[in-house]
Parts: sequence; structure tokens; C-alpha cells
Amino acid sequence: MSVFATLAEATPTVPVLLASGAAVLGAAVLRGITGFGFALAAAPLLGMFLPPAQGVAVVILIQVMIGLRDVAALRRSLDMPSLKRLSLGALIGTPAGVWLLAWLDPAALRIAIAATVAIGLALLLRAPAASPDAPPPEDCREAFPAGLAAGLFGGLAAMAGPPAVAYFLRRRTAPATARASLMCFFFATSLMALPGMGMAGLVDLPTVVLSVLCLPLMLGGAWFGGRIFARTSEAGYRKLAIAVLAVMAAASALRGIAGLMG
Repeated sequence: MSVFATLAEATPTVPVLLASGAAVLGAAVLRGITGFGFALAAAPLLGMFLPPAQGVAVVILIQVMIGLRDVAALRRSLDMPSLKRLSLGALIGTPAGVWLLAWLDPAALRIAIAATVAIGLALLLRAPAASPDAPPPEDCREAFPAGLAAGLFGGLAAMAGPPAVAYFLRRRTAPATARASLMCFFFATSLMALPGMGMAGLVDLPTVVLSVLCLPLMLGGAWFGGRIFARTSEAGYRKLAIAVLAVMAAASALRGIAGLMG
């Protein structure tokens, strides 16, 4: 079979391509505004017309592909000390989370994670407002445990976002720095997940082809979201980030309850 015939066979049908593109575009806009939330929005939507594992693989591949561009474009805005510690924690926490998943009930874990995120949100909302001119704290020792928790949450329930987002919100990091650092952190966590997905046989040719075809929509959505972010105030960014975290917690709780009832 020729290369062209192989690629043609691996190319998705037009309805699947259109639906996947719409899901990626909408999730990319959210990511462009906040720096996170792409997997939260894209994975469930892709799972409506793709096998769930393939939907997750598409999300991971797209985040890896756009992450290379993000690192180059956002390198001057990154909180590198925090990013290094977050990534190191996630590197340790992710395999631990995957290992624990084999021993614990996934549905109960999702509910526990949702409760943890809800408590964290309550603490964030009760935190006193910082002065707009106050610099963020220089001490970033909390980044490693936040990364460890992100890795655990990611390995257990594919929810690496909340601990990392909460870390930057709690530090009152400038929105541009938080957004850039979160984008590059999720690029790092996607790179960590890729070898395991490859060994599990989830990164096949149809999945790669679909990811490549959706990449322009990811880039377009990220650009549009970035334009919206540029018009968003610091208070507006914080409120939106907390709202997305609340949606993450609610979605995790609902999936956990559905798993227990099923």
C-alpha cells in the first residue's frame, strides 16, 4: 500500500473532522484566555464521537505540538523558578497517580478530588485582596508540592490543572505570567504522558492525522483567546480562572457520582 493510500485510510470522515475541529476550536479559545482548560473542554467533547482514549490522545498530541511554539513565544513571560519546581513535582506525581489508580476506585477518587478543589476554591475566595502594586512573593517552595499534587490528580483522574492554577492564583502572579507559565506547564505534563500513551498503543496513525488536521484550529482559537485575554483586567482574569476551576470540580464530582451509580 502506498503512503498516500495509507494516509487516506487514516484520514477521518468529514463529519468526525468537522466535529473534532469545532471541539478543538472552542477549547482553544478558553485556553488562549486563561492558559488552561483545554483538556477540560476538549476531551469530553471529543469523547462524544471518538473513543474516549483516542480523544485524550488527540488532546495530548495537540498540546505537545502547540507547546513547542508556546515555549518559544512566551519564554520572556515565564515564572521559571516556579515552573521548574511544578514540573519536577508533576514528574514524580504522575506515575504515582497512575499506580494508585490501579488500586483505588476511580469514581470515589473523582469525588475526593472535586471536594479538595472546592475547599481550595473556598480558601482562594476568602483570601484578602492584595494591593495591585504589591509584587508576588519570591518564595516558590510551594511550587513543588503543587506540582506533585497536579501529577497525582493527573495520573488519577486526568485533572492536573487545579493545583497548578491555584498555586499561581494564591501567589497573586501577574495574569500574563500565570497564563504563560500554565501553558508551558501543561506542555511539560503532556510530554510526560506521551511515552506511556505510545506504549499503550494509543498514538496510532489515525490519531496523529486527526491531531495534525486540528492543529490550525488550535492555533486560531489560541490567537483569538489571546486577543480576549489582552482586554481582560487582572480581577477579571482571577474571576474567570476561579470559575473554570469550579467547573472542573463540578465535572469531576458528576463523573464520580455517575461512576458510583453505574
